[in-house]
Amino acid sequence: MSSIKRDVKKKAPPRQEDRSCFSGETDKPEGAYSTELLADDVAAFMQARGIQKAHISGLSLGAATGMWVAAKYPEKVQSLSLHSGWPKTDLFLKTVIEGFQVVANALESVPQMVIRAIFPWCLTPELYAAKPDYIQSLADFVLSRPAQPLAAFIQQSNAVIAHDVEAQLGRITAPTQITFGRYDLATSTRFADRMNGSIRHSELLIFEGCAHAPIYEKVEEFNQKTLRFLQRHAGARAA
Repeated sequence: MSSIKRDVKKKAPPRQEDRSCFSGETDKPEGAYSTELLADDVAAFMQARGIQKAHISGLSLGAATGMWVAAKYPEKVQSLSLHSGWPKTDLFLKTVIEGFQVVANALESVPQMVIRAIFPWCLTPELYAAKPDYIQSLADFVLSRPAQPLAAFIQQSNAVIAHDVEAQLGRITAPTQITFGRYDLATSTRFADRMNGSIRHSELLIFEGCAHAPIYEKVEEFNQKTLRFLQRHAGARAA
């Protein structure tokens, strides 16, 4: 599951370490993580870099984090894009994530867990059948990146399991685009009405023929429709 990331060498003030990026070479401090804490990290990063306002876009865990950013720091958010997000983890999603943890522990490899366990939840059977070379290219990309330590993945996935921003959605004031894949099971359209009904200035978009990652399944359509939303809400120049 993807997250809003930062990959910089400069550290923010104390307690605002690089918890929001669990891959690559950034710090991975011990302790319990939450999506709210990841949002605090994003806000601290923006402050450290002198970014007054930004378009916040997140997929999956990034969307969960983005909701917290927009709710706690509305003055920092020009627009909000929530792709395959959810307001509160339910028993079904908890069970899915716990399954990922079991596989990661068994394989002792987060990249292999991503390819063998997470990919089938993110991509449709039709894509596997039609474009096996493309699936392999995605797997090769995962394997080419610095491997996420197992302990860091467990911390990250525990934050997913504990995620609950539902009571805060009414605090979001930024124009918001909410998208789902029609065939996503993990963060399915069961969450659509709750999010769209609670976020005041929101619009809902469903990508047909996609699972959890339309960004990889319908690349051209995803780019066109999400960029169109950003262009409509560019407004005053965002830092």
